[in-house]
Amino acid sequence: MKTNFLACLVAALLVVAGVHGAEPNSWRGKTNVLFIMSDDLTCMLGCYGEKQMKTPNIDKLAKRGVLFERAYCQYPLCNPSRASLMTGRRPDTTKVVNNSLFFRKTLPDVVTLPELFKNNGYYSARVGKIYHYGVPGQIGTSGMDDPQSWNEFINPRGHDKDVEKQVINYMPNNGNLGAALAWLDDEANDEDETDGKVATDAIHLLEQHQDKPFFIAAGFYRPHVPEISPKKYYEWYPFEKISLPKEPPEHMAAIPPMAFHVKPPNYDLSEEKLRRFKRGYLASVSFMDAQVGRLLDALDRLKLADNTIVVFVSDHGWMLGQHGQWQKQSLFEESARVPMIIYVPHEKSNGRKSSCVVEMIDIYPTIAELCGLSAPAGFEGKSLAPLLKNPKASWSKPAFTQVTTGERNGRSVRTERWRYTEWDDGKAGVQLYDHDSDPHELKNLAKDPRYAKTVGEMKSLLKKS
Repeated sequence: MKTNFLACLVAALLVVAGVHGAEPNSWRGKTNVLFIMSDDLTCMLGCYGEKQMKTPNIDKLAKRGVLFERAYCQYPLCNPSRASLMTGRRPDTTKVVNNSLFFRKTLPDVVTLPELFKNNGYYSARVGKIYHYGVPGQIGTSGMDDPQSWNEFINPRGHDKDVEKQVINYMPNNGNLGAALAWLDDEANDEDETDGKVATDAIHLLEQHQDKPFFIAAGFYRPHVPEISPKKYYEWYPFEKISLPKEPPEHMAAIPPMAFHVKPPNYDLSEEKLRRFKRGYLASVSFMDAQVGRLLDALDRLKLADNTIVVFVSDHGWMLGQHGQWQKQSLFEESARVPMIIYVPHEKSNGRKSSCVVEMIDIYPTIAELCGLSAPAGFEGKSLAPLLKNPKASWSKPAFTQVTTGERNGRSVRTERWRYTEWDDGKAGVQLYDHDSDPHELKNLAKDPRYAKTVGEMKSLLKKS
């Protein structure tokens, strides 16, 4: 009897131990997500072929994952773009076309990308700017965050906030430092700046939650203006080597006036001021890149890289003097195009590039599929999983970008060869660019009778947006 009792007791204890011991093991089969987002970042990066740009860490991620050469935002402004990305829906569906409307006002029951993970047992957390809030004014606050997306959120505030009054502002009369060409080479260390704190706090979350599946989003603030970053990154870019785009001045006459967000061109600033500001932008990109490197190093140190999908993307592109334009809210290539890199552990296609045209709303269904989650009905993107397995897989989906305000109403469609844009349904002007021969969009072919058929085809395609 004693023998049987002891045997049963041991067996029972083993079962109990097995149950408790199985919990962490059961989580092990799930794939984590580290979602990294930059603010106002152009594709002028080393991995995109820009030799002047020093972005060794983003370049490193590109070698690990798949780099999308033709990825596009749906609206080149922070709040509309981020709302589209996080809900997987176009601006016409979210109704968010400015920086003031919160997407829950129009889509109260929508399940966001991080919320999908939270609802499926993942730890979901945000550090820094993922949803919209004003930079630099709302740094250190939650701004227009969506609390129901997260289990936890952190709003860092760094030394850059303390030195804002010291910035060199070339547009002091516009009343908005977050829309001014302004810069400062700060004396602080990386870890003391807001983006440095984003990296530090995100690393702490990785350390604390490495034993269960997570969706951790790290939202960096740079290179959003004002360009405040440690002085050492400014030293990487000697002023005498900073140049502005060289374009034939006559090409401006063929561009519809509504296409210009910046009027007059270049804000009527001197070339020296523009070059000094651009130097600040490049320095801020390299500073942000260094913080990305800290996150990637932490993944390796914690042995999480083999079980963590990494997404790197910007909310939209940024103009650096092309066509006399700066900042965003344009439908030119540099404003609509975004850097996008996705790393999937153990994928054979890692280290390759895809030239297929993709959209930011494709990220939602992609990450859901890769993690075995069913995305709720209503998302309007398409999973990029086939392109992550084979970057040259068959793909025929165009990208749509829009600027729809009371004063400027434009819609643009991008295929692998063409960009076609209409302003006020074409009544205020049309643009057509052949990217096979004109990647910088310097020759508007819309009125050339030889391209009438192409205009008709692109017009029909644009109506499907």
